[in-house]
Amino acid sequence: MLRYDDQDPSIRATGTRPDASPAQDWWRGAVIYQVYPRSFADSNGDGTGDLAGIVGKLDYIASLGVDAIWISPFFRSPMRDFGYDISDYRDVDPIFGTLEDFDRLVAQAHRRGLRVILDQVMSHTSDEHPWFRKSRESRTNGKADWYVWADAKPDGTPPNNWLSLFGGSAWQWEPRRGQYYLHNFLASQPDLNYHHPAVTTQMLEEAEFWLKRGVDGFRLDAINYCFHDRLLRDNPPKAPELRRGRGFTTDNPYAAQIHLYDNTQPENLGLLERIRGLMDRYPGTTTLGEIGCENQLEVTAQYTAGDSRLHMAYSFELLSDDFSPEQVRRVVESLPGDCWPCWAIGNHDVRRVATRWSGGGADPAPRAKLLNALLLSLRGTVCSYQGEELGLSEADLPREALQDPYGITFWPTFKGRDGCRTPLPWTSDGESCGFSSGRPWLPVPDEHRARAVSVQEQDPGSVLNAYRAFLRFRQAHPALRHGSIRFLEAPADTLCFLREHGDQAIFCAFNFGSTDVIIEVPGDRACIPLVGHGLPPCGLASGAATLPPSGACFLRL
Repeated sequence: MLRYDDQDPSIRATGTRPDASPAQDWWRGAVIYQVYPRSFADSNGDGTGDLAGIVGKLDYIASLGVDAIWISPFFRSPMRDFGYDISDYRDVDPIFGTLEDFDRLVAQAHRRGLRVILDQVMSHTSDEHPWFRKSRESRTNGKADWYVWADAKPDGTPPNNWLSLFGGSAWQWEPRRGQYYLHNFLASQPDLNYHHPAVTTQMLEEAEFWLKRGVDGFRLDAINYCFHDRLLRDNPPKAPELRRGRGFTTDNPYAAQIHLYDNTQPENLGLLERIRGLMDRYPGTTTLGEIGCENQLEVTAQYTAGDSRLHMAYSFELLSDDFSPEQVRRVVESLPGDCWPCWAIGNHDVRRVATRWSGGGADPAPRAKLLNALLLSLRGTVCSYQGEELGLSEADLPREALQDPYGITFWPTFKGRDGCRTPLPWTSDGESCGFSSGRPWLPVPDEHRARAVSVQEQDPGSVLNAYRAFLRFRQAHPALRHGSIRFLEAPADTLCFLREHGDQAIFCAFNFGSTDVIIEVPGDRACIPLVGHGLPPCGLASGAATLPPSGACFLRL
């Protein structure tokens, strides 16, 4: 078994980025591995993952063949939303380590050719941030307008009908000011007021602090939430049949509105241009925006248009419970050809894709391999969430084990996000499966033991080894990293497309059905079956490929 322990503690960050030429655009076609630090690896036995734990597993991450790691927030925070409520943008929370640990992580990652992307939360802070504490003191102090404040209606109720994604009104009364403040998420996450120019300037400085420490980019959390409607107009109602998707459930009143005025305002484009201007001063860095709104794909294209806004963005279109080959095709084809997308089918906010899109098969491994292969075959950059390389399923946790305030509020119809955040199983034994020497902050489900890294390392046919094989396969074929995509008509429950780059054309076909399917190879061109992708070979005869259930084929035309 390979060891993934850091061997050189003397390495420190230098700020040097690998291959930092701005002409290289390394992020185009890259595979970004999302690390949720709380659940990745615990170095000190307190049951919570930390930065030193990540450093100790960098060899494992590098062995996957990915290009970069995106690390979810580790900044100082009261952790009411597990790091997405930041009280100090320039420090590491003690549960995750120190700034020195971070510098070492960057240096060690760069040494292995891995770039480091941080999760930057720009739309809101913690209510324990010094800015907010000052802002709530009075209506005249220096930070008075740094957050979104508004008077009550004459009857004392909130200024308008805006709702929090986490349930209830998006307005919280603050008696010290005698006003309400806006929070699109938890009441402990007040929204910054980007209509105040000083806020944008300050937040760019907070980001630059980390660029100077050598980070290679930012994943921008809820980036379309930064601006709100100045007039605070009410959101219109939404038709009942449309109340689903985007990471919330129909029992959440948030689904009952068209969110026309509380996010995705025109002024946001100016903010994106300011962010891009900052990034352009640090060659080789990139931005990845998270977009959740009414018209996600249209906004994704708008936010990445040209070379003065975001480098790339992703939405929740492929993070929903709904799955069909037709849905994937519709989403991918909806983006214009000059837009460089980033695709994700799982992350820390949604049920694990191995459960959401399971297909109901008795053996989950073939489906997990197929889903990874599909994701890694799409045109664009890819975000792959920790555990997807193992085919981990959603953990079904009891009510008493929940930590997520979102799930606690909406139990039992919605169990929150803890089920996709359980610790990564490194070994098959012990309470924490090698994640920690102590009791883990969330329990490791028994069904994950058989999918542990140590188990899959020994199995040539495992999901893990198929994942590694496909990343090598992707790297060896420029059409899969950089090529165009053109979908072809295909039988039910299948998906077929061409990836083309230069003189290379690759025909890709996927069978999501429960029976064998025959796929006609397009045109009359000769085709060569490609191997090394980690999936079982398909049968090819007389210009047609036979795909078994959860099977795929890749043919060079």
